[in-house]
Amino acid sequence: MGRIIVIENVSLDGVMQAPAGPQEDTRGGFAHGGWAAPYSDEVAMREMSEGMAQGEQGGPLLFGRVTYRQFEGFWPKQTDGNPFTPVLNAATKYVVSSTLTEPLTWENSVLVRGGELAAVKEREPRDIGVLGSGELVQTLLRLDLVDRFVLSIHPLVLGDGARLFRDGAQLAPFELVKSVPTTTGVIIATYDRAR
Repeated sequence: MGRIIVIENVSLDGVMQAPAGPQEDTRGGFAHGGWAAPYSDEVAMREMSEGMAQGEQGGPLLFGRVTYRQFEGFWPKQTDGNPFTPVLNAATKYVVSSTLTEPLTWENSVLVRGGELAAVKEREPRDIGVLGSGELVQTLLRLDLVDRFVLSIHPLVLGDGARLFRDGAQLAPFELVKSVPTTTGVIIATYDRAR
């Protein structure tokens, strides 16, 4: 059985909404989209690339509907030779949705219903990465299925937006197993679930 590893960009006040671009996710009137982009550097790229090469982030992926649709509309079309495109295209992509129907258009995509999450984790021998997918992460936390967080903690406060840990989250201890500072003040912190 693989681990479920949630990989997120977060601000100091825990916001995870729309780190990549202004139009990524404007729900709730969120106006700070793209907040993580100025903090990218060679250290962060190296850490993410190493994770993919070691299989931590190069195995199967688990997406919520909204993040899947955003990735599906972008990554299959990238031809600039970046290291992430072939990994994302080749990965098995488990997509949790009650509204999407098969066949899904992005290669290697499998539709999953919310009640099947524990079964997916049980039958998948490799670690399963979760990128973005804020609502899905809330479900995974409620079901106590998150085994590891890889958080890129950015040195800014956004003040509003969807947060990674929301009011009513249940008690769940984690232990820090690795931390890497970047040249832009981001801390990439890896936490394992203490069970």
